[in-house]
Amino acid sequence: METKKSTDLFLRLRPHMEKPSKDWYVLFLTCALLLSWGFYAFYRQFTDGHGITGMRDNVVWGVYIVNFIYLLGLSYAGALISAIFHLARIEWGKPFIRILELFSFICLIIGPIYILLCIGKLDRLLYLFMYPRLQSPITWDIIAIMTDLVFCTVYLYMTFIKDIAKMSIASETMNMSNWRKKLYKIMAFGFTGTKQQISYLDKAMDIMASIIIPTVIVAYSLLAWLFGMNLRPGWNSTIFAPYFVLTAAFSGVALLIILLWISRNLFKIKDIFTDKYFYILGYGLLLLSFIFGYFTFSEYITTWYNTQHATSTLLDKVQDFDQYGYMYLATWIFATALPIIFIGFPWFRKPKTIVFTAVFVLLALYMNRYLIMVPVLETPYLTIVNPDPAYYNYIPTWVEYALSAAGIAAAVMLFMLLTKFVPILPLEEMKEGKRKIKIFGITLETHEK
Repeated sequence: METKKSTDLFLRLRPHMEKPSKDWYVLFLTCALLLSWGFYAFYRQFTDGHGITGMRDNVVWGVYIVNFIYLLGLSYAGALISAIFHLARIEWGKPFIRILELFSFICLIIGPIYILLCIGKLDRLLYLFMYPRLQSPITWDIIAIMTDLVFCTVYLYMTFIKDIAKMSIASETMNMSNWRKKLYKIMAFGFTGTKQQISYLDKAMDIMASIIIPTVIVAYSLLAWLFGMNLRPGWNSTIFAPYFVLTAAFSGVALLIILLWISRNLFKIKDIFTDKYFYILGYGLLLLSFIFGYFTFSEYITTWYNTQHATSTLLDKVQDFDQYGYMYLATWIFATALPIIFIGFPWFRKPKTIVFTAVFVLLALYMNRYLIMVPVLETPYLTIVNPDPAYYNYIPTWVEYALSAAGIAAAVMLFMLLTKFVPILPLEEMKEGKRKIKIFGITLETHEK
């Protein structure tokens, strides 16, 4: 198992895994405070009811469902890209495969929690299992999410085994608690790196990756069909499933760029995550922005040509600058114009500008999910008699903001803890030989035996 490359990388990452720095504790404590704020908000919602949120009889879904859809998209994107890279044996992508797997696993854990926050009475959750209706897309969506969670967890563990076995040996000379040393030995599951074990493990990972790809696509498509099979204007679209999968991949690449930037500065591995990685992923982000723009325009033009009253009312609401016009315009600018300007033109294209663009792409895709959800629910089939705007307009309250911030804090905390347990880089997958390849005209060095 041991190679010079993996040993050198391990020695560089070892201090980060042994003893957390002061900055680590400060960030972890900040996230813990946000999480505590979220627990208090949940207590208030549980005791006072959903009336404390901005959701009402008309807009029954709000920020919670937007968070759910968004986080599941990030999770599915990470799993999909990771599985494709593994099966295609894309060597240059090995350094960031673990980052993809980590945020895929974390988002898949946190995302479904927002469904529970939106249910109201949590005892109703049992009815989905006690009295499931197989003809309901919701039932199939739950089955898909649970199946994907199992597959992603197993796949993540498989990718960890080699490095966990390495940590099991190295932990004897490292400054860490005894329970961690025992846990490494248990989780190594007797793996010693023999040729037979590696062969079995690689075959098992190939099988899991082959299963994950269609599972992820079907799972997110099912979520899209929950809206697309509805007669409500703004949702009854035939392209919702591919549109959801596209935006998931778009947001996944953007998040990967941001995490690569954070990791290379935090762990001081700029020689691993070189500028060339950002250029290649930036080109991918630019390509996805063109496809996203095409899909969005296609959806808009067909909706605009529809002369139904409800459809026209929805478009007026989305484009009205007194309502959602600024958000709609920002989505177009952040997701299409910024990638073209800062990535498409060479004189603006720098690693920092690519990361800057990725941040705004993530924000744009969140607003895109919000625009898909809230304005549609605010546009009823029939005219509402009640003149009180609070009856049919949705404005998130501090409770929803607190629980949203708590979800982000929980994701950051999980990422910090997992990278303390296993290296941020897949050490045993990065071999000591080098081979040069070209991607988009950019030369990269890959590591192999």
